[in-house]
Amino acid sequence: MTINDIDFGQLYRDQMAQAGGREKPASAWDAKAAKMPITPVQSPYSQAFIDRTDLSGCETLLDMGCGTGTIALALAPRMKDVTGVDYSAGMLQAFQDNALARGLSNTRTIQRAWEDNWDDIPQCDLVVASRSTAVMDMADALQKLDRTARKRVCLTNLVGGSFIDPGMVRAMGRDVLPRPDYIFIMNILYQMGRYPRLDYIEARGRLAGTANIDEFLIKADSALGPLTATEKERLSDWYQADPERAQRGGEGFWWAFISWDTNQAPR
Repeated sequence: MTINDIDFGQLYRDQMAQAGGREKPASAWDAKAAKMPITPVQSPYSQAFIDRTDLSGCETLLDMGCGTGTIALALAPRMKDVTGVDYSAGMLQAFQDNALARGLSNTRTIQRAWEDNWDDIPQCDLVVASRSTAVMDMADALQKLDRTARKRVCLTNLVGGSFIDPGMVRAMGRDVLPRPDYIFIMNILYQMGRYPRLDYIEARGRLAGTANIDEFLIKADSALGPLTATEKERLSDWYQADPERAQRGGEGFWWAFISWDTNQAPR
């Protein structure tokens, strides 16, 4: 058996199903977009993504899962044309509002989901997908990104399969069911004949930044789903055991920053 005999696409789909992965409805992102500030805030993560993105030879950009435009609009002044793609109409409206607020005239939007037909989506020199790759079918998503990019693709994917400290999840009595790790992407790209480059971006845990136990439990309930009385009690014990750790949200996590050129001859 060789590595090419392994169906990493199917293994990815199997693990995503076991982890209970599913797409949020567009309406959830519409509601979130309505609460976001008019001008996207540049975070350490977004700056790290931009710093790692190779723009050489690129004049057109497509951002898949663009959200309100944090990445695409920051890069727009260096591009002739920028296309934001998202399946949330609310996010696309926020993207357009943000572009207008910045005085940008070289942007447009397309409403589309990962699983939709992309035949009419225009090719661009550079295609990015920042924190938007928790898809149900990774092999299909990578093929679409690869076909759409004339020169280069840059994306981020979760390392370890969880935004939440696994030790904290076990402490509250739940099983840890991680989503597929970024390594699936590396292996699928290898089988596609690509030469992916890999870097990492460090991030704080999803539950970081709470001032007290009440705020922490509210945030945990939102991130993990409704908490039982027993789970709240166990989380309170975990919080009180090390409040400084709890304020960090437990152990942080990493994003894998993966990029590859699409104009290289495959192996």
